[in-house]
Amino acid sequence: MSKVITALSVSVDGYITGRDPRPGHGLGDGGILFDWYSSGDVPSRAFPGFTLTAQSVRFFDEAAGRVGASLAGRKTYTDSNDFAGGAPHPTAPLVVLSHQELTPASDRQHIVTTGLADAVDLARELAGDKDVALMGGVITTEALKAGLVDELILHQVPVLLGGGRPYFHELSQHIGLRLIEAVVAPDVTHLRYEVQR
Repeated sequence: MSKVITALSVSVDGYITGRDPRPGHGLGDGGILFDWYSSGDVPSRAFPGFTLTAQSVRFFDEAAGRVGASLAGRKTYTDSNDFAGGAPHPTAPLVVLSHQELTPASDRQHIVTTGLADAVDLARELAGDKDVALMGGVITTEALKAGLVDELILHQVPVLLGGGRPYFHELSQHIGLRLIEAVVAPDVTHLRYEVQR
């Protein structure tokens, strides 16, 4: 069965965007969070156009290769300009969880308005034997609360942004994590955790 994972770039102080994220500027003033996508000279096999460091490319390509569908909330979708009618992953379809009806911009996009569990179910179906990748702090937090997340990946960038959208929002209880892997690169540290249940 596929896993539900989340893999986002995050500042040391826990933000996945800088200040003032909005449509057309999804990272606000936090663009530095994505600098590691082009800071090396090793081409990614999973994401054309990405050139990573030797330390990052193996970890990144392995994680990206596991993704069979992405699942984003409406805010992430809107701030990312509807992913230009596509999806954040070059080969995986996108499921968008929204409280309002939306018209998908292409056949790679699927809109779910009936709740998180239904969105995860559809994403799992689309992913087949691959994983579902969550995008966004609110959707990740709600999926953690519902016991739906299997793994967390933090691409931790060595910067304190001081504001923005947090990776994790308030939880009603502690959630234990087990470190599976840590890879240190010059401009990012990749941390992979298993969620304990």
